Amino acid sequence: MTDRITVIRNAAWVVAWDESASRHIFRQDVDLAFSSAGILHLGSRYAGHADEEIAGASLMVMPGLVNIHCHSGDEPIAKGLFEDIGTAALWGNALYEYSALIDSDADAKAACQTVMLADLMRSGVTTHLDIASPHSKWLSLAVESGLRSYLAPGFREASWRMAGSHRLDFDWNKDRGRERYAEALAFVGQARTHPSGRIDGVLAPSQIETCSEELIQEAVAEARGRGMRITIHAAQTMAEHEELLRRTGETAPAMLERLGVIGPDLILGHCIFLDHHSWTRQRSRDDLGRLARSGTSVAHCPVTFARSGMTLESLGAYRRAGVNVGIGTDSYPFNMLEELREALICSRFAGRSVFDLDTADVFSAATIGGAKALGREDIGRLAPGAKADLVLVDLNHAAMQPVHDPLRNLIHCAAERAVRDVYVNAQTVVKDRRIVNLDYDGAVRELQDAQRRACRRAEQDDPQGRSLDALAPYSLPLARG
Repeated sequence: MTDRITVIRNAAWVVAWDESASRHIFRQDVDLAFSSAGILHLGSRYAGHADEEIAGASLMVMPGLVNIHCHSGDEPIAKGLFEDIGTAALWGNALYEYSALIDSDADAKAACQTVMLADLMRSGVTTHLDIASPHSKWLSLAVESGLRSYLAPGFREASWRMAGSHRLDFDWNKDRGRERYAEALAFVGQARTHPSGRIDGVLAPSQIETCSEELIQEAVAEARGRGMRITIHAAQTMAEHEELLRRTGETAPAMLERLGVIGPDLILGHCIFLDHHSWTRQRSRDDLGRLARSGTSVAHCPVTFARSGMTLESLGAYRRAGVNVGIGTDSYPFNMLEELREALICSRFAGRSVFDLDTADVFSAATIGGAKALGREDIGRLAPGAKADLVLVDLNHAAMQPVHDPLRNLIHCAAERAVRDVYVNAQTVVKDRRIVNLDYDGAVRELQDAQRRACRRAEQDDPQGRSLDALAPYSLPLARG
C-alpha cells in the first residue's frame, strides 16, 4: 500500500525547527508535506504527489506537545472536591489527607482514562507519559486513542497514613510492594512489544519516600538494563522533603545521587522543594547543579501545585542552571496549553521578573524538553525526518485575533479553543475539534456516577469518619428548601 501524503498549502505560520540554532522559529506562507514516514517537506511549494491538500491560509502549524507527567487513574473524578482544602500541618497540601481518599473503581477506570486522553489531545498533546495502576483497558485505550503513549505502572512499598491531620506516617508492606513491582515489569514488557510502535513502558517507583532505597536501585538497574526510562515523584512536597531529612539528612536529589540513580534516563516528577527553595531549611543551592550535571530531567506541573499555594522557584532558574525541564499536567484539568500559561505566570512570580521566562522558553520545555526527557529527537519539532505529530491552530478563532504573534495568542489567550486538528504519525486524532477514536461524550457521562461512588467510599475510608460535607464543603452555602 502506498503511503498517504498530506500537504498543508501556504500555511500562514509554521513553528519550524532550526537545526543550526537548535531552536524553534516561525516560518510564514510555506508548504508542509507529511505521511506516516514523517515530515517530508517544509518550505516553498511542494511539487510532489499529494493525496490530500489542506488550505493553510488561516492556520498555524506547530509540533505536537509532549506531556511527561500525568495520571489517568482517578483524577477526572476529583474535580470540584478539594480545591479549597488542605492540611495545615502539611504546608496546606491536600494530597495526603484528602486526595488519597478518592479513587475510581474498576468500572470508572476506562472512563477516567478516556477523558484524560481526549482532553490532552484537544489541547495539542501528541505524546504522553501516564503514571497509573494497570487496569484491563489501560493498554488498549492508549492504543485506540492514537497517541504516543509511555505507560508507567506505579509501585511502592509504603502507603501514606494521616495521624489526626498532624503528621504524615507510613504503613510499610514490602512483600506487596515487590508484587506490584513484578506486575509492573510484566506490564511494561507487554507494552513495549505492542505492534503499533507508539507504545512504550516506563518503570515508576511511585514516590521516593514510599520505596526503599534497595527497591529504587533495583528498579533503576532493571530499567537501564532494558533501555527504558524511569520516573519517580521526588521533592514534590514539603512533607516528603522533611521526611527524607529525618531519614537520611539529604534532599531528594542528594539521596538519588548517592544511590547512583540520577542520570539522563531519569525523570523526576515535580522536583519543587530543592535546597534553594525558600520554604526549606537548606541554603546550600547544590541540587540544581546535581540535576544539570547528571542530565536528569524534571517534569514540571504547575497548575495542581499552584492550587495549594506552592510553586517551583523558578522554571527560568532551572533552565538557566542547565536542567532539562519538560511539562506535565499531573491531574485535572488535562489541558497542556493552560499548563504552559500557568508555568509562565508562576515562574515570573517566583522569579520576581517578567524576564524570568518567556513564551519561547515554555513552549520549548513542552516540546523539545519533553522529547529530550524521553530520549527522542524525532518528536516535539517540525523538520524533515521528524515524526508527523502536529497541531493545526485556527487563526480565525476569535481568541486568536488579532494576529501579531500566534504562539503568544495561543498560550496566553486562546488555549485549546483554537486547536482544530491534531495528527499523530500522520493520522488524525482530533478533527474539527472532535475526538476521532474515543467515545469522549460517553466517558464524560459516566463521571458523575463514578464520582458519587468514590465519595461514598471516601466517607467509609476516612480515618476520622468525616462526612462528605466535612471533607469537601461546597464553595457557597447551600440553601435548603
